[in-house]
Formats: sequence, structure tokens, C-alpha cells
Amino acid sequence: MASFAAAMMSLGGIALASPGNAAPDSSPDAGQIMVKFRDDAAAPGLLRQKGLRSSATIGSTGAVRVKAPPGKEAQLIRELSSSPDVEYAEPDEVVTATTADPYFERQYALHNVGQSFTDSANTLTVPAGTRDADVDAVAAWNITRGSGTKVAIIDSGVAIDHEDISQKVVARANFSSTIIDEPADYDRYGHGTHVAGIVAAEHNSAGVAGVCPDCSILDVKVLDDTGAGSSSAVAEGIDWAVANGAKVINMSLGQSVPSRTLETAIQNAWDKGVVLVAAAGNAGTQAQIYPAAYPKVMAVAATDNNDLKAPFSTYGTWVDVAAPGVDVYSTFPNHPFVLGIQSGSQTGYDLASGTSMASPIVAGVAALVWSSHPRTTNASVREAIESTAEPIEGTGTYWEHGRVDADDAVSER
Repeated sequence: MASFAAAMMSLGGIALASPGNAAPDSSPDAGQIMVKFRDDAAAPGLLRQKGLRSSATIGSTGAVRVKAPPGKEAQLIRELSSSPDVEYAEPDEVVTATTADPYFERQYALHNVGQSFTDSANTLTVPAGTRDADVDAVAAWNITRGSGTKVAIIDSGVAIDHEDISQKVVARANFSSTIIDEPADYDRYGHGTHVAGIVAAEHNSAGVAGVCPDCSILDVKVLDDTGAGSSSAVAEGIDWAVANGAKVINMSLGQSVPSRTLETAIQNAWDKGVVLVAAAGNAGTQAQIYPAAYPKVMAVAATDNNDLKAPFSTYGTWVDVAAPGVDVYSTFPNHPFVLGIQSGSQTGYDLASGTSMASPIVAGVAALVWSSHPRTTNASVREAIESTAEPIEGTGTYWEHGRVDADDAVSER
């Protein structure tokens, strides 16, 4: 689950939301590009000349999605880019998931006392770690547990059948190519449910606890059952999350090439006061991935229960902070899911590793900071997290700041 194919990228009272309440007319493997015109009036004629037509505007970015014959995308991008009426044309990249309470003792990321623990099948034993190699979430809870702060999980969906996280979802939107016919379809991959549990699982007598146990979740599905989606879907998901009151957006996904459309969506979200957090990737190199590498996003590397950089974690001074991302115990769907079949993970709860798991820890900390500083700004939330990060080994080389510390961040004034 530490792999990262970055080369690509109710029910009850829950509101279901997507463009037209239907899945977008897109698929990560369909031929399509993104184009932003300098003169919108010239767009239809220019596209007709090339036998193309555009679909709806991509969120608030001003760019449009254009269907292209498969295999002709690069040629069309070159031709459109040469037109004075086009600001830019770019591929609609594939983005992919960055994977790599009775069970609270397995959650060293929140409270590390040097414990050893096992996976759900009791087939893997994680050796004892280093005391206090954690984010001090339990201490932070003495100040705040989140107070309903909304965190958007832009991912593969959140399982609607999981008692420890599904009730934390206050709204859902589907921008993936998956048609939602049954509740289980909200996460057949499993990744988003695990990420959401890390952020906001209930702190009660069942299961596990999230970093921000009283936070609310906005479930923004952009990845399909294979863990793949598109740049435009992520951009639309960001836009929807902002419109629905997200204070923090977590993106445990990535692509290897930059996208101006995606960066515009991120800049717009930042301008609206949102904190954005993303996984740095699992390539084990210094190669930048997006959206993590954009300046307005906090890029997160992964550490283990000894505060050491995970071997798989992408690193470098472009990475902002680190957080636990090895053998992180959280929620998985209660129905069969693709990651479980691939990795042997159990339904309900189990371990997973990757910067995908480190990123939501930071997102949860950001939500705690928001709730403890109600009149603050996204810039001050980010500053509180980065300035109080623990300067563990690798700080200044593997990541600019240290491993995040929730207690110190919420106490920062």
C-alpha cells in the first residue's frame, strides 16, 4: 500500500451532491484535455475547426474539459497552445491514491508509549517504537476535539456502512467516473475510508479515534474503484468542498506533472481561506508531485514509530512537514474492497502505510488548530503547525519543518 503511481494522478440526512446529481461525463482513461481560452467567444469556432467540443467549465478555474480522440491529446494541446485565443491547453492527467478505541493501543501516531502491536489478522507484529514519537493528539484534546470543523476528504469516497466514520459525513459529492447505484459504491476501493478515519473517527467505545474526533467530513469522491481519477475531477472536487464550507482539504493523491487548472483551483481555495494538505508521494526520491508541490499546499512526508523517515516516503526541502505514515491503524469498509484484496487488509479496521496516511494526520491537526483559534486565518493555521513541528532527524533535508505536534500547534497563540 506504499506504492504511488504518481505518473498519472443517504442516506439519512446526508446530502448527495454532484454536477446535476450525476457522475461527470469523464473517465480517467478517456481522451480529454483541459483548455483555458483568453476569449471565450472564440472558443466554439476554434474547437469546431478541429472537430472538438467542450463540456462544462471546471469549477471556478475558467478552464473547460475538452473531449479528444484517444492518442491525439498531445497533438491537440500543441495546436491549441499556438493559438492567440488560448491561454493554455494541458492534459487531464490521471491522479491516483497515495497508498502505499478498543484498538487505540495500535494508534501510536496519536499516543506512542513505545508499544508493540499487530495487524487485524494478528499475522504482522509491529516492533516497539520510541516513546513520544507521535503527534500528541491526546494532549491536544484537552484543549479541543474539533468542534464540528469541516474537513474535505478528496479521495475514493467514504464507506457508508462503517459505524466509526460514516456518521461523521455531513455531505457527499461524486466527481469520479463511478456511477453510484448502491451505498457501497461510495468506496469500493477502500482508500478514502481509511483516510477519513485517520482524520475524524469517533472517539468512543468502538474501533479507533481520529486525530480530530469531533470534526465533520465532506466526502468528495474523485477516484474510482481502481484508485484513479483525473486532474479536472480533483479541481471540481476542491471547488465543491470550498462551496460547502470546508476549512481543511486533504488530498492523499497525486500526479507527476503540474496542472495549471488544478493549481488555479488550489489558489482559489486558498484565497477563500481554506488550508490544503497533500501527500508528498511514495517514490522514495526527491521528485515533486502535485498537488503537494504547489506553494499553497502543505506537502507531508511519512515517518515511522521511531520518528524516522519511512523508506518509501518522497522527501526534500520542497516537502513542508512530516507525520506518522507507517503502519497506521484506521477504518476500512465493512464490505469487500479492492485494496483489501490486493494487500490482504481486513474489512472494518486494519493497518496501512503511505504518505496517504501521513497527510490526513496533518489535516486533522489543522482542523484542531482551526477550532482552537476561531478567528484565525488559513495562513496562521499553517504557521502554527509548521512553527511548532518537532525538529526530528531529517528536518531541513527530508522536510523543511519537523514532525507535526498537535498539542503545541493548538496551544500556539
